[in-house]
Amino acid sequence: MTILFIVVVLIIVLLFLFKNLKNKLISVDFPNQQTEEENLLLHGELRVLTYNIAGLPQGISAAKTPRKDSIAEIGEKVKPFHIVNVQEDFNYNQAFYSRNEHPFRTNHKGKIPVGDGLNTLSHYPILAYHRIPWRHCSGPDCWTVKGFSFTQIQLAPGIVIDVYNVHANSSDVARATRARRENFRQLAHYIQTHSEGKPLIVMGDFNAHYAYKRDNLYEFMEATGLTDGWINYYRKDSYPEVIPKFVAQHMLSLTNDTESLDKIFFRDSELLKFKPVDYQVERQLFNNAMDQALSDHLAVSMQFEWEWHGQLAAVTQQLELPELQKVYV
Repeated sequence: MTILFIVVVLIIVLLFLFKNLKNKLISVDFPNQQTEEENLLLHGELRVLTYNIAGLPQGISAAKTPRKDSIAEIGEKVKPFHIVNVQEDFNYNQAFYSRNEHPFRTNHKGKIPVGDGLNTLSHYPILAYHRIPWRHCSGPDCWTVKGFSFTQIQLAPGIVIDVYNVHANSSDVARATRARRENFRQLAHYIQTHSEGKPLIVMGDFNAHYAYKRDNLYEFMEATGLTDGWINYYRKDSYPEVIPKFVAQHMLSLTNDTESLDKIFFRDSELLKFKPVDYQVERQLFNNAMDQALSDHLAVSMQFEWEWHGQLAAVTQQLELPELQKVYV
C-alpha cells in the first residue's frame, strides 16, 4: 500500500513537471531583432532618377540658366534618390559633385571631347563600373565619346543589381535614327552577354519615342526582357500609337501623360522582384529660386518596392564580397 502510494505520487509529480516543461518549450519566442533584420534584408524600397543635366559649355548649351551654378544646385537636389544616372555631365562635374552627398559616385571621365558625360551616384555601394562607347554615331554626336555605362550596385549583402546609364544618338533625321537603332542593338547585345538572368535597371536619355516609326524600342525591349516603367506603371501597359508625321514636344513642356526621351526600364530576376509604386516627370524639384528649369531636360524618377524571394542563406552564399568602404569608382 505504501509503495503503491509512493509510485502514484511520483507519477503525478513527473506528469506535472513534464507539463510545465512542455508549456515552456512551446512558448519560446525568437528574438524580435532577428525577425526585424530578416525583413530589412528581404524587402526594400528603391528610388531612382535619370537626368540629362546639360553640362555642355555655357556658350553652346541649350539650357537657359547659368550652367555652373545650376549644375551645382542639381548635385544637391538629387540627394533623396538612392541611385541617380546623369547624362551630359561634361564641363562642370566639379561643381556638380561639390554639393552632392551620395557616398558612392563614379569618377568623371573628362570634358568634351574626351568625356562621355555619364556618371552614376548611389547611396549603395558601387561594386563595378565600365564605360562602353557607341560603335555608331552621326553628326554632332560624334564630337565626343557618347555611349553607355554598366554598373553593379549592392542593395544588401549578396543582393546586387546591374544598372545601365544610356545616352543614345540624338536627332530624328534618317542618318541619326540609323545610328540610334544600332546603339540599341549594341546595348541589347551587351545586356544579353553580361547581365543574363540578372535584375536590371536601365535608364538614361534614349532620344527615342514609341510614337516615332523609325525608332526600335520594341525590338530593344524584346531582346532584353526589359519593361518600361512609364508604360507599365503609369499607362497600365498601354503603348502610344505611332504618329506618321511625328514631332516631339518641347522637353520642358512634358508631363506624366506625355512620352519623354528620358526613360527608366527594369527587369526582375528569379530571386529579386521589382514592384513600381511611383513614376514622375519632375517638373518642380529641379527649378531654381526664380522657378526656372536647371536643365533643358526634365528629370524622370521612379520608386520601386523590391523583394528577395530566395532563402536567407542564399543571400550570403550568392556572392562573396570583400568588406566595403565608401569609395569613389
